[in-house]
Amino acid sequence: MIRGISLIYGLYLLLPIALLLVGSVGGNWTNTLLPTGITGQWYVDLWLDTSFRKAFVSSLVVAMAACAINTVLALPLAYALYHGARRGGSLAARIVSATPVAVPAITLAFGYMIVFNTDLAPWLGSMPLLIAAHAILTLPYLTNTLLTDLRHLDLGRLEQAAATLGASGWQQFTGIVLPSLRQSLISGLVMVAAISVGEFGVSNLLTSFQNRTYPVVLLQAFYGATGFACAATVILLVLASASALLSSSLVKQRT
Repeated sequence: MIRGISLIYGLYLLLPIALLLVGSVGGNWTNTLLPTGITGQWYVDLWLDTSFRKAFVSSLVVAMAACAINTVLALPLAYALYHGARRGGSLAARIVSATPVAVPAITLAFGYMIVFNTDLAPWLGSMPLLIAAHAILTLPYLTNTLLTDLRHLDLGRLEQAAATLGASGWQQFTGIVLPSLRQSLISGLVMVAAISVGEFGVSNLLTSFQNRTYPVVLLQAFYGATGFACAATVILLVLASASALLSSSLVKQRT
């Protein structure tokens, strides 16, 4: 029975992806179970569409900027939470861990719309606001990754040994903590980039026409040709899959 349930669940997950792949190379798909004909024209049309190219670049810019901001914020935050939890102050660590689930992304987006759509802060639709929203949205994921690795490595003993040798707090952080977290930082940043590239809810509410990200433009494709929409979705799927595979491979190397 377990195998049967697993098979049904696997088909439920993989069948839509398979239909997208088939539809992206299908010639005509109207009122039929499968498309008729084979063509690669949809990918050519996708490449020639300037709006999709611009949206693709915007998504990469937002994702890379969010990764840079998270690198600066998550490392000291995870380090502080790790030592705070060791001293009994684990409430902050639990709040950070529960934030992605407790606070939906759409709630964050509506809050930004209210705050930054005023005469005092007329930044709604700007690229800096979109980058900041993606950075705040993905920060708990990277922080949790680093915090989990800090607990697993148990760096407290190494820090105590370094302190007995005269190392300052900064020297302990740069000489022990940063090298130990290198692989987890890279895998966490890959996850942050994947989440940012695929994020739709926040981007759809905060972006302007000039700064639309790839998922926002992708929605418009489904109002046109089905094959074109499938091809555009496959590109996003390839990006997400590549990021997931890279992150998982880094996690295996770290293990």
